[in-house]
Amino acid sequence: MPQNKYLFPLILVTSLFFLWGFAHNLDPILIPHLKRSFTLTTVQATLVDSAVFIAYFIMALPAGFILKKYGYKTGIITGLLLFAFGAYLFIPAANTQQYGFFLIALFVIACGLTILETAANPYISSLGDPESSTQRLNFAQSFNGLAAALAPIIGARVILTKGASDETLSKMTEAARKIALATEASSVKTPYFVLGSVLVLIAIAFAFTKLPEIESGEEQATDKNIFQTFKHKHLSRGVAAQFFYIGAQVSVFSLFILYATKSAGLTEVKAADYLGVGGIAFLIGRFIGTFLMKYFRPADLLAIYAVINLMLCLSAIFLHGMVTVYTVIAICFFMSIMFPTIFALGIKNLGNDTAIGSSLMVMSIVGGAILPRAFAYIGDAAGNIQLGYFVPLICFAVVAFFGWKGHRTNLKLINAVAPIL
Repeated sequence: MPQNKYLFPLILVTSLFFLWGFAHNLDPILIPHLKRSFTLTTVQATLVDSAVFIAYFIMALPAGFILKKYGYKTGIITGLLLFAFGAYLFIPAANTQQYGFFLIALFVIACGLTILETAANPYISSLGDPESSTQRLNFAQSFNGLAAALAPIIGARVILTKGASDETLSKMTEAARKIALATEASSVKTPYFVLGSVLVLIAIAFAFTKLPEIESGEEQATDKNIFQTFKHKHLSRGVAAQFFYIGAQVSVFSLFILYATKSAGLTEVKAADYLGVGGIAFLIGRFIGTFLMKYFRPADLLAIYAVINLMLCLSAIFLHGMVTVYTVIAICFFMSIMFPTIFALGIKNLGNDTAIGSSLMVMSIVGGAILPRAFAYIGDAAGNIQLGYFVPLICFAVVAFFGWKGHRTNLKLINAVAPIL
């Protein structure tokens, strides 16, 4: 546990995990909302995820350089302000009623989130005993789980309930229907304005709070480059595991509402409520997982959870009715420890390469831009969104291997191909 001098910084930085978790978990609400408002296919709707997670890939290394040159505090404030600016962009996006403008706003938000996550994850890991870094990061990420529980429930009632019913829309002329659907996009203005204002206030709070700077030790050599960091094979495999895990997580959460309306015949708002239950399961899983790490090695727990989720994916593919909803909620529970555990194991013992390693781990979040689209392509092509769960199934198999053997710093197996993965 952190020393007393680290307690308040730990609390303050932990709040960031809730904030970006809330933003991310509004995306599953935006996907069916914008899909309906702009009459999109499932694949087109997943551009919401693509806009968000491509930003992680583009901004991860610049975020690392910002932290190295200006420090964690400046990086956090920069990330918060960029996050707020993106939230405010939802107002002109709604006014112009352009899908592309929404994607730009989401991209800007994600650029801010990239800086925040690049800073907050290693910062939390460093605030205390290195031996408890994985447990500490899981605790902080639990508040991300709290946001995952609250955002869909709140977002559904603020955003999804504002439009005309399908029966009303069916009676309209085509022109009137398009206007009505496009106007629904305006329901996002108030929640994102409030979110942006809260972020500005928190950025001001950070500006007036003294935070300890975390030093990694010796200065990195000036000729150090990103490719040299791949000499740490467990980092290479961690980047691959995180890529596939994020792809699985985004597929499960972002497409939950579309999945549940088809597999169990739920309404969108009811499906959003069950997504909130999934968020609660995710939160409980974080706390239970953090507790279990006192008795089990994090890597072993990661492998076990991944194998369980692999089997649950088969149920999500082949079963029907409410059991599929409960199955996906169970997947949320067992996903709970994966991101922070993979992150902590991937950057463990990197020394002077920790900052770049952290950036690489954040870059791997681009899996959330790519794999959900594969999920959607399978669902659209087959006319059955349940078949998309073959994508998370493969992802959890990769995570299981990382927890079983891939995290080991002295592992020689597949070292030659790990950077390619």
